Amino acid sequence: MAQKRKYTLDKTDKPTLEKWYTLLTLGRQLDEKAPNYLKQALGWSYHAPYAGHDGIQLAIGQVFNRETDFLFPYYRDMLTAISAGLTAEEIILNGISKATDIAGGGRHMSNHFAKPEWNIANVSSATGNHTLHAAGVARSIKIYESKGVAISSQGESSTSEGYVFEAINGASKEKLPVVFVFQDNQYGISVPQRDQSANRRAAENYRGMKNLRIMYCDGKNIFDSMNTMDIAKQHAIENSEPVIVHANCVRIHSHSNSDAHDLYRDDNERHCVRLSDPLTRFRVQLIHSGKFTEEELNNIDKETKKTISAAHKKALKAPDPDPKSIYDFVVPEPYESTLYPDGLPNGKSGDSLRLIQALNQTLKAEFRHNPDTFIFGQDMANKDKGGIFNVSKGMQQEFGVKRVFNAPIAEDFILGTANGMTRFNDKIRVVVEGAEFADYFWPAMEQLVDSTHDYWRSNGQFAPNITIRLASGGYIGGGLYHSQTIEGALTTFPGLRVVYPSMADDAAGLLRTSIRSKGMTLFLEPKALYNDPLAETIVPDDFEVPFGKARVRREGKDLTIITYGNTLPMCMAAADQIKSETGKEIEVVDLRSLLPLDEESIINSVKKTSRVLVVHEDKVFAGFGGEVAALISDKAFKFLDAPVKRVGSTFTPVGFNRILEKAILPDNQRIIDGIMEVLDF
Repeated sequence: MAQKRKYTLDKTDKPTLEKWYTLLTLGRQLDEKAPNYLKQALGWSYHAPYAGHDGIQLAIGQVFNRETDFLFPYYRDMLTAISAGLTAEEIILNGISKATDIAGGGRHMSNHFAKPEWNIANVSSATGNHTLHAAGVARSIKIYESKGVAISSQGESSTSEGYVFEAINGASKEKLPVVFVFQDNQYGISVPQRDQSANRRAAENYRGMKNLRIMYCDGKNIFDSMNTMDIAKQHAIENSEPVIVHANCVRIHSHSNSDAHDLYRDDNERHCVRLSDPLTRFRVQLIHSGKFTEEELNNIDKETKKTISAAHKKALKAPDPDPKSIYDFVVPEPYESTLYPDGLPNGKSGDSLRLIQALNQTLKAEFRHNPDTFIFGQDMANKDKGGIFNVSKGMQQEFGVKRVFNAPIAEDFILGTANGMTRFNDKIRVVVEGAEFADYFWPAMEQLVDSTHDYWRSNGQFAPNITIRLASGGYIGGGLYHSQTIEGALTTFPGLRVVYPSMADDAAGLLRTSIRSKGMTLFLEPKALYNDPLAETIVPDDFEVPFGKARVRREGKDLTIITYGNTLPMCMAAADQIKSETGKEIEVVDLRSLLPLDEESIINSVKKTSRVLVVHEDKVFAGFGGEVAALISDKAFKFLDAPVKRVGSTFTPVGFNRILEKAILPDNQRIIDGIMEVLDF
């Protein structure tokens, strides 16, 4: 049954029409003024003009309710932001990247408008990836039975991205209250729509999905856009299912101030799009209707110009960002342990647990501790199965399908919707199995990179509270995509914590700290040690391990081994063998936490022994050990009696055949050989 379309020129009262016209002319005057800031070297070095999208952008902002809804605009959404309530001054502050820019204090690219305190998100420049965040927050809206809706806005070309398909597919499967707006101007910079997909209208690429309504409107027409967005929002909320609103627009100007559209659009095309100007047409409608005189509209234009002039003067006087502030809001302050500030059990009693048991029991304990904790991923919740390795076994039975559930085989979707879920409120904590094996995590890299700078980019206004669990490493005969360890690549991203426990107690303690902390933590689990007696320890049931605290697993005075993950038990065994054969005392330092890194413990151990061997499972070349070795060379070189040596994998993939795997991965003998080489120097 079709909903009633309530907006027409005749039925809309004059105050509403005046408000709309004021917003439209305010937006257009700012849109036309923006390039002047660059010409005067004042900023706004990136500007994507929205002229031609006026109808749909006005409508998005007008239906948005800052108390209940979440809005994810894209870089062309200036009028959307203005219609949603941003002032001229706030728009200009963003454009010229001032410290008082409400979107992010000048940290993000200009023309990325946001107001996080109103649930208008600061989104990435990777166009369209916020569709996943919108789907994720819509999931929370549904779980918590809120009355709001998530609105995601983008250009039609970005719908070619895989993560957009994942977002819409997932939203339709879960029946989530989210409106996906496609602003279709038929160009992706210079690439015409015919080069994007076989369907001329991008929304048709999603035809056939169940629980998905597709609506079309003229994005140049104010009333058609208002009616369509109003009905779309109503439908999404009342039916708890996604809606695509495909708005036909025109792009009157170039894609951005770094584009020249006369290079790919002829004079006739550019003339025709100017004739389709929505603001001009709306102005003519208002005058012809008799509701406004030309003088009244001219007065609004003049008052708008004064508003912008005043905003301009105030914005120019606003402070610039402080260079010293670059280290602010990289990573949120973590949960701090008062019970175990040094991350050591200190004689506390507990059960003797295998590493996998410690993880399972800690997950359950944290779910009891915080009812706003969720976990999902692939193979997470099928009868008695809990993940590929059964780490989450029994959780769905205890905590239910709303808190423990399966996800599609879509790693981008898993991480992206986790990001979105935590936007609903700050109490929410999400644990995801980012992939069944760490090697399969690479499709989620777009979401990982974007999420790592959410906190910094928003000037501390939002951080995704996510723990990403990944079963990592080899020694299981898994081969490609089942035996790699990936921390060498992932520790290059500021804004991410990376931990890699080797023993059951540290696994429990770091998992508890990860879940309770704000921000994002990559939790790498050495799957070869899940059930290995070598990783079994006494685990206090309230154990907590701080980030950035290494642990000396074996005291020594003749050489330091710095290690983590699967190679820790090997290093312990090698140290014992060296002691029995030579009498040399080898100190074994378990890093546990890679980001942040415990530099103090590393340097103190180097001062103590003067000789260092860095051991890890990852490749030696470009592995994390290179960073450790560089740190020692930089800050502890004068204490060394021998060069820092590294032991790790060969610079090859990990082979499937056990013979190949053994030739590639480090083992006890390679570690012993490395120890002797450093001792004999």
